[in-house]
Amino acid sequence: MTRKTAIRTPDLSEPRRFTDGAEAVAELRRLYQEATDFLRRAFREAVTDGLPDCRYRAFYPEVRITTTSFARTDSRLSFGHVAEPGQYAATITRPDLFANYLTQQLDLLMRSHDVPVTVGPSRTAIPIHFAVLGDADVTVPQDGVLPFLMRDVFDVPDLNTTNDAIVNGVGFTYEDGARPLAPFTAQRVDYSLARLAHYTATDPSDFQNHVLFTNYQFYVEEFVAYARAALRDPDSGYRELIGPLGQRVTPDDPDAPMVDPPKMPQMPTYHLTRDDSQGITLVNIGVGPSNAKTATDHIAVLRPHVWLMVGHCAGLRNSQSLGDFVLAHAYLREDHVLDDDLPIWVPIPALAEVQVALEEAVESVTALEGYELKRIMRTGTVATIDNRNWELREQAGPVQRLSQSRAVALDMESATIAANGFRFRVPYGTLLCVSDKPLHGELKLPGMASSFYRTQVSRHLLIGIKAMESLREMPLERLHSRKLRSFEETAFL
Repeated sequence: MTRKTAIRTPDLSEPRRFTDGAEAVAELRRLYQEATDFLRRAFREAVTDGLPDCRYRAFYPEVRITTTSFARTDSRLSFGHVAEPGQYAATITRPDLFANYLTQQLDLLMRSHDVPVTVGPSRTAIPIHFAVLGDADVTVPQDGVLPFLMRDVFDVPDLNTTNDAIVNGVGFTYEDGARPLAPFTAQRVDYSLARLAHYTATDPSDFQNHVLFTNYQFYVEEFVAYARAALRDPDSGYRELIGPLGQRVTPDDPDAPMVDPPKMPQMPTYHLTRDDSQGITLVNIGVGPSNAKTATDHIAVLRPHVWLMVGHCAGLRNSQSLGDFVLAHAYLREDHVLDDDLPIWVPIPALAEVQVALEEAVESVTALEGYELKRIMRTGTVATIDNRNWELREQAGPVQRLSQSRAVALDMESATIAANGFRFRVPYGTLLCVSDKPLHGELKLPGMASSFYRTQVSRHLLIGIKAMESLREMPLERLHSRKLRSFEETAFL
């Protein structure tokens, strides 16, 4: 027999109109706090008292805007406006974490269309699992532990609102027909925030706007050393280094120990922070396109300003030497992990602003420029594959495809990271370092690798950092290229 129960909710506020982004965000924070406090109290009571005689439900706040005019906006901007008249909405989670981002996006949107935004409760329920995230005193156990079924009393994650329909461009609309203002729904954001904490062992609030990905632990060691030196310099602007499990190194004690946790996370992550999250985050995604997709799937909800891949690759040309650099100009995608989300026929363009920053950083660190730079750096196609031991297969097929594509390097992550950057509208770039040349008899063997790593990793990482510091000074409207936007885009970055 079906159990029928009343649904208990917090008092629902009437929607309010705002013409100031900061005031709108303050209302979003109030609504979100009231909703999550209500669910946390209800959960504690249910755990203590047993099966309640009602169902508890609270809703994400939302922001929406209605336009009635094809107002002409600044055509140079790739964001901050909607394409045509209509009603647009976004469900919002963690407005505390996204306060600066939301304020910036709402102010630009209202300025572009000269209309207010409306803030109020949405129709999307907050899953109990996400409501208690960050509350150290509350955890949601697996079904079977509690004396009642979780979904009988509380809302649980719903795949209908936890997906990539918006960024994949498959025609997402809200229940009332409103089109999306933001690239992700609140549930999709909450899901990724939870996964980030799990995979990286760091809090999502520690992530910086500039993200470096690497595929070797050696880069982490160099990043920590660089961060300690930066924290000793009072003019560097860096505030602290944050590692797994919340370990912190500050300018007061830049030599404070930072130890690996007993159980390392799948993707060890370190944050060299600055005010307003303008520092650099380094993520060791390990080897393989699956990890590259997983990391970027979740980091994308934080709306970073740029992400770069700095790792090792196989050089495919006899003219290359170990330690040479490869600046990706195009990508051959044989990673297969994104084929269902971004068809293989979609080109992934190089972004001029990122390419220039990387090349200038190479020039700065190596003291080579112009024609002389060609001695140690190639610009060309990077092939990304999903088979680490591709060299052991029959050679005619793979080698022929690599030759036809004009590829100059091969790895297992770069095209995935670039393609997901394209899909999520996050500026991207790749600078790789040649660590072996399997087609030319130079395999990566233990002794050779050790010598190579000692001499090359520090320089390579420094190039990535300098490129990020250059991009940090670039206005967002220049960095977020129109090449990343489709015909009808969300107003929010």
